Order: sequence, then C-alpha cells, then structure tokens
Amino acid sequence: MKIYLAGPDVFLPDAVEIGRRKAAICARHGMRGLYPLDNAVDLSAADASLLIFEGNEAMMDAADAIIANLTPFRGPSADAGTVYELGYMAGRGKLCFAYSNDPTVYAERVARSYEVTKSADGHLIDGDGLTVENFGLPDNLMMIHTLELHGARLVTPRQRPQDIWHDLTSFEACVALAANRGTGKPDGCKPATANPTNANRTDIG
Repeated sequence: MKIYLAGPDVFLPDAVEIGRRKAAICARHGMRGLYPLDNAVDLSAADASLLIFEGNEAMMDAADAIIANLTPFRGPSADAGTVYELGYMAGRGKLCFAYSNDPTVYAERVARSYEVTKSADGHLIDGDGLTVENFGLPDNLMMIHTLELHGARLVTPRQRPQDIWHDLTSFEACVALAANRGTGKPDGCKPATANPTNANRTDIG
C-alpha cells in the first residue's frame, strides 16, 4: 500500500529527516510512504508554488491512502494545506487516517489563544461574537467525521508528548491501522470510549 504522508512536517527545520523517519516506519509495516519533499522543485522558479501543488496532487493520485498530521499548526486547528489534502483524498475514495499530538478538545485550544465567553443563549463565542465550535471533538467536525467514514478515527496520545513535532508514536499507530486494513485484520488500537469526548478518536499510550 502506498501512503501519502501529509502534514506541516514539511516546514520543520529537519523536514527531510522527519520524512525519512516516517518512510522507514512505513517500510517496517510493509507500506510505502510518499512524502511531499520527495518531489524535486526549484524554489526559485516563478511557478514554484504551482509545481509544488501539481507534484503533491500527482503523489496523492498515486497513493492508496493518506496519513495526515493534524497536530495544531500556528493556531488552535490543523494546517490548512493538510486539511485540503485530507478532503481531496476522501473525495477520491482513498483510505484516510490521521493523528494529532495534541489531545486537547478544540474549544479548549481556542480558549488558549482567544478570549472565549458564553453568549446569552449559552453558546461559546470569541471576541468578535463568532460561535466557537463545541462538540467535544479534537478539531473541526468535518475532519473528524471524514476520518470515521473514510478510514479510522483520529489517533491521539493520552497525554501531549514533550516534542509534538518529532514524537512519531501516534503516526506509527496510524501506519499499523493502515497495514491492518490492507490485510483485512482488525484495527490494533483500542478506542477509549469511556469518556464521551473521546468517542470520536482513538487514544494510545
């Protein structure tokens, strides 16, 4: 199985090395990881951004599945490009897996960065009076339910790791899920459903 490895990992200082680590984990499970930086693009070219887009899209078309890193990026939610890629793969009928190294509920993360209060009718709102999505989910409902319907529930650690960008425990759990799905075995991660806020994700650790 070929797996497209999506995520803001490409912006890390050691982006190439993290891609190699992820590809090696895939290989140990009999999978082939396709990492966006495997595409050679001249960043000085006038159309560099388009070439990156076209290369990533071709790579997704060639893949059987996606593993998306939905760890919050520059804000309370996942990287916008990664979210697009997850939706693209779901729309193409590909298997969708994802993880986040921040297990906090989305509304709580919004409150870390913005002033959040309750409106007169009891809904959470931000400083502009806009409703804060509050379904007890780890991120926006469209992502969470996409994963449920097109692959497997979001994988999260029980506790946020010390290094959220280099800890690949949850990533490897996703690879194991993909490998099991490819061979018809039952998923190896036990979902933690005792807490209602965890009903839409698989906790590990």
